[in-house]
Amino acid sequence: MQFSDTSTTPAPVVAAAGPRGRVLGAPAVRIRGGLLGRWQQRNRSATVPHTVEQLRRAGNLENFTRLPDGDEAGYRGRYPFLDTDVYKTLEGLAHVLADDPDAGADVRQFWEEAVAAIDGAQQPDGYLNTWYSAPDVPAEPWSDLGWGHELYSLGHLVQAAVAARRRLGDDRLLAVATRFADLVVRRYGPDGEPLYCGHPEVEMALVELYRETGDERYLTQASLFVERRGSGRISHRIFPPDYFQDAVALRELDSVVGHAVRMVYLAAGATDVALETGDRALLERMELLWDDMVASKLYLTGGLGSRHSDEAVGDRFELPSERAYNETCAAIGTLQWGWRLFVATGRADVLDVCERVLHNAFAVGLSAEGTAFFYDNPLQRRPDHTQRSGAEADGGLLRLPWFGCPCCPPNVVRWMAQLADHLAVADDTSLTLAQLAEAEISSPALDVRVATGHPFAGTVSVTVTRAAEHPAALVLRVPSWADTVALRVDGQPVPAEAVDGWLRLERRWMPGQRVDLELGMPVRLVRADPRVDAVRGSLAVLRGPLVHCVEQTDLDVDVEDLVLDPAAARDAEPAAAPEDVLVDPAAAAVRLPVGVRERGTAPLYRPVDLPPDPVRPHPPVPFVPYFAWGNREPGAMRVWLPET
Repeated sequence: MQFSDTSTTPAPVVAAAGPRGRVLGAPAVRIRGGLLGRWQQRNRSATVPHTVEQLRRAGNLENFTRLPDGDEAGYRGRYPFLDTDVYKTLEGLAHVLADDPDAGADVRQFWEEAVAAIDGAQQPDGYLNTWYSAPDVPAEPWSDLGWGHELYSLGHLVQAAVAARRRLGDDRLLAVATRFADLVVRRYGPDGEPLYCGHPEVEMALVELYRETGDERYLTQASLFVERRGSGRISHRIFPPDYFQDAVALRELDSVVGHAVRMVYLAAGATDVALETGDRALLERMELLWDDMVASKLYLTGGLGSRHSDEAVGDRFELPSERAYNETCAAIGTLQWGWRLFVATGRADVLDVCERVLHNAFAVGLSAEGTAFFYDNPLQRRPDHTQRSGAEADGGLLRLPWFGCPCCPPNVVRWMAQLADHLAVADDTSLTLAQLAEAEISSPALDVRVATGHPFAGTVSVTVTRAAEHPAALVLRVPSWADTVALRVDGQPVPAEAVDGWLRLERRWMPGQRVDLELGMPVRLVRADPRVDAVRGSLAVLRGPLVHCVEQTDLDVDVEDLVLDPAAARDAEPAAAPEDVLVDPAAAAVRLPVGVRERGTAPLYRPVDLPPDPVRPHPPVPFVPYFAWGNREPGAMRVWLPET
């Protein structure tokens, strides 16, 4: 859409649209294999049943079912936002059940039970929150917007409801969600209290509800919540206003701050508002915040959040490896924001970051078998580390099956299930492949089948299966990691001229035509900006979008003694595309020669004139994909190795 300096409201649409076209989601896009396909299969067969079982065991569903009968049993759980774990799971199940109606009787039964329970727990005025409605909770609804999460919960309910309608044609949750949303509009709309939620999320959900229903009140309400942020009207107990992104107006913020998940959820909602209202100034502020985040606050893996104490983003260049927080939910929020920013701007470099987040910071949060999770995702694990996070003294060594605050597992379920919604956009005369994945894609101008070895190989083949009777453009993103680009159309070499990260092929296409793209995927060594004190003098290994790391289980020397020569990439042995990295992480390993520092007897803090420890060469060792670490046995791990 064209942006203007004044706010306008376009006609409502179901899918977001930007300069490169309208978002194509399932069923127009279907993932048919490759790594993403294996992820989705694991989600359906393992993560979904596991999550459903854990929700039943934890009592999340019971919190809904006991309310209509006036059951005096206590609220199950310690947080007021546990309703959202059900909502997020249902959002994922809407996609799972639509893609695979035979997903399982237990899954279908949970869907039906949960929808009925949610409907039955709603109050006559539309209010719905099992914490504040519980007879044993001495708190009044709407009494603590800073920490109560009622609007945050509404947001996740709305997203589940919209997914249910779009994917399953099931309107039951949408009826519940709109009743709750209407109550919020009456209470906090243009003529109501000028308040907002301490945890952003409802903003992007209300925009989606506007797109689905055409009711402009929801877009207006989303915009109001964005604009009110920074007014300081909510309670700032425990943490200061920055934690809530409430110290200054969002339009004046010059860097992402505070609680990482809150920040990226707010930015995603604000980007949605900017897209739908045509607010150029707000969109430009979102670009400024994104660019500053990428330049100074995002980990190499795409993780966000350097502090355990307040789960916060941290200062610029404050990026410690072993104490990195990098909550899995923050990775999902970054992906939500990045996708919306791409849709609104068409920027390929934003998708480059999303690709890195997806394959590293997000993917590492789930175990290979799909039933255990990381909440925080460091880039280094010391050999004597026994504490999972700064908040749990008895935390497990590696991933855990569930948490007292289980926001991440259902978030993983829903994001894995809807990966197809974040691969392509199209208009009447073009199809743009935003991310590389094995998929079948239908669009007004072209239907294609994509085959690729991504992210382990740089081969991409696009076969046209249907074409309109007029010229059309097939647009492919060329990732920034590709050092060479070779293009063939029907076997014939064609000049590959990418502009701003996009390769555009325009012609009258015919079914059966094939485009082959070969992206150079060298092993790369990178250094951090010297202002990142934590890894100054260190190197990391990447290939394509994948960050790699060393694990003690693969080594015959101490991981803490390894050093890396900047020239090691010349002798790197790239991995072949593995049959299944989920089963054998080492199959996807890149092998590089390293040095081993011989430990001396010097004290912890040594005089500058003391000779450094000698380094001896060591044959190549495996660097496994970071997302696959910690699936074999507890042990040390490093992404960054000291430079020789």
